[in-house]
Amino acid sequence: MTALPAGWRDGEIAIIGLAKSGSGAATLLARAGARVYASDIGQQAALEAVAAELRLLGVDVETGGHNLERIARAKLVVASPGVPPDAPPLAAARNAGITVVSEIEVALRLMDNTRIIAVTGTNGKTTTTALVGHLLRAIGVTAIDAGNIGTPLSEVALHAHPSWIALEMSSFQLHDTPGLDPTVGVVTNLSPDHLDRYQGVDDYYADKAMLFRNASSHSRWVLNADDDEVLNLAMRGAATSGYHEYTKPTPGKTHLFSLENRECEAYYDRERDALVVLEEVLLRREELSLFGDHNVANALAASLAVMIADPDYATNEVRPRIAEGLRSFRALKHRLEVAGEYNGVLWINDSKATNVSSTLVAIQGMTRPTILLLGGRHKGEPYTALAEPFRRVGKRVLAYGEAAPIIESDLGGMVPVERLGSSFPEVIARASEIAESGDTVLLSPACSSYDMFRNYEERGADFKRLATRMP
Repeated sequence: MTALPAGWRDGEIAIIGLAKSGSGAATLLARAGARVYASDIGQQAALEAVAAELRLLGVDVETGGHNLERIARAKLVVASPGVPPDAPPLAAARNAGITVVSEIEVALRLMDNTRIIAVTGTNGKTTTTALVGHLLRAIGVTAIDAGNIGTPLSEVALHAHPSWIALEMSSFQLHDTPGLDPTVGVVTNLSPDHLDRYQGVDDYYADKAMLFRNASSHSRWVLNADDDEVLNLAMRGAATSGYHEYTKPTPGKTHLFSLENRECEAYYDRERDALVVLEEVLLRREELSLFGDHNVANALAASLAVMIADPDYATNEVRPRIAEGLRSFRALKHRLEVAGEYNGVLWINDSKATNVSSTLVAIQGMTRPTILLLGGRHKGEPYTALAEPFRRVGKRVLAYGEAAPIIESDLGGMVPVERLGSSFPEVIARASEIAESGDTVLLSPACSSYDMFRNYEERGADFKRLATRMP
């Protein structure tokens, strides 16, 4: 950990939200000698336990509300990623002209120099981040996965000194992390998402473009050549005059991966059924344990990012270690995870699919008659794009939760839709009633989980637990 920046030594730093990121930032700042005030609107027992630990470090903690006047006097405000940008404490800070940053920005300012491979995108960024970290460790260097993947970067700054960080960045984190300057930046893909928190898709893409804001001639970018939005994003860069206006191409060197284009530095050779990276076959697809073309793309992106990160990582000696790393990697929980097969019915947990494009990928990967569990809290996207691919394998859509009426309206005239309520056990029981041997029950909700669950992990765990109990 480095010294507290001079501009942060005078005055109070306010932390808004005390989940993992917020509590991590508060701990890091307190140990660096900052005067810290932390505030969370919740009052749960788990939160009070976190508050008690922070108070032992000298942090002034407020739960059950926010002192907006105090926040408006802060030197700096640190926002947890789960706090909406229009939340009263953040609005109060911005109205007072106070800089709002992410927990990741705090960690970057206080940690020793560590090289970073930063990954963003709409879908696949968590798996790609995990792959990057896994491959780096497979070749024998120290690497930690952090950021949106679950481990706050502030924890890394406090306790570890890795050679590399595989850093997953959400659009919200990118917006508030002006100091991010990765050695390698990766964009997996782009499609509309989080329209419940953005006024439009251009605003969402503009935050994604913040990955490029500190681009220089030394930067390296790994981009999806099959996604025009990704290529357009890189051409526009982090435009200071607005996302809609053209700017010069992003500085640095661009490296492309593709499922179709054999001219890219990393591509999938369908004739040989092989992943090709830097002009040589890395491994055959059948050796990859990950399901679906989208995961082939993730593997190509991660492999290319690691191999261009350092010239030593692309040698003939190291390539076999990267290939072995791909072979040994296993799918993450809640991402097209096989929950089990009971009485001939395959249950697949894709709870992480919280947008339409992610669910579309899941449907395209199905080969058996499929009962799709679709629902939760609506995020602003229409569901109509799912109809055509679902006709190929679809048996029935079970629409549930707050989004059920919208799903029924969007899809009801095109595919079989049954509208249910907000009891998840009843949803699973109904799926079990309909399913026959040889069918698949797919939880790929295309919605957030917050109407019925704390997070997508809890939703996925409940799905797996209930599936084991079905007759």
